[in-house]
Amino acid sequence: MSKAYKTKEYIIEKTASIFNTKGYAGTSLNDLTEVTGLTKGSIYGNFKNKDDVAIEAFKYNLQLMSQLFMSEKAKEKSYRGKLLIYTKVLCDSSGSKLPIGGCPILNTAIESDDTHPVLKEFAKKALLNWKNDFVEILNAGIQAGEFSSDLNTEQVAITILALIEGSIMINKLTDNNNHIRLIMESLRDYINQL
Repeated sequence: MSKAYKTKEYIIEKTASIFNTKGYAGTSLNDLTEVTGLTKGSIYGNFKNKDDVAIEAFKYNLQLMSQLFMSEKAKEKSYRGKLLIYTKVLCDSSGSKLPIGGCPILNTAIESDDTHPVLKEFAKKALLNWKNDFVEILNAGIQAGEFSSDLNTEQVAITILALIEGSIMINKLTDNNNHIRLIMESLRDYINQL
């Protein structure tokens, strides 16, 4: 790895939690220089602008979250179990295993929906990929006889996604960990009835 590559990776890793916590608009260049210990010139020597840093930070946070869920799903043999891991991960210290700041898809989608079309597209693509992952699990579960053959997998997948993201948003907004647990109990019941 070249020094430039290492520096770029360092900037991404250090700024990812700032962007995921403060958002794009709330993150200043001073925040970036403070958290990295680098000068403005060093940051902009590796990225065209703040947008580039924000996009790479989003990708980094998304990768952290994806790896967490993939490693947990790999431990499960059943398709139902693969869906239920989301309830376990989010109830485990109310999602504390997620990247600092919470779900990057939720955070980026909320902030960028009217203000930053490029980040909105990245969040939208990530959300739809996640939904498609649920559809694949559900279809495989139907084939394996774990789920009812008449499931509308698109509807079930988007419902699961809405409950997950909604529970994270409510938990963050209210600072009440009991809310995420209650919603995850409802999601667990929903998945067990499929």
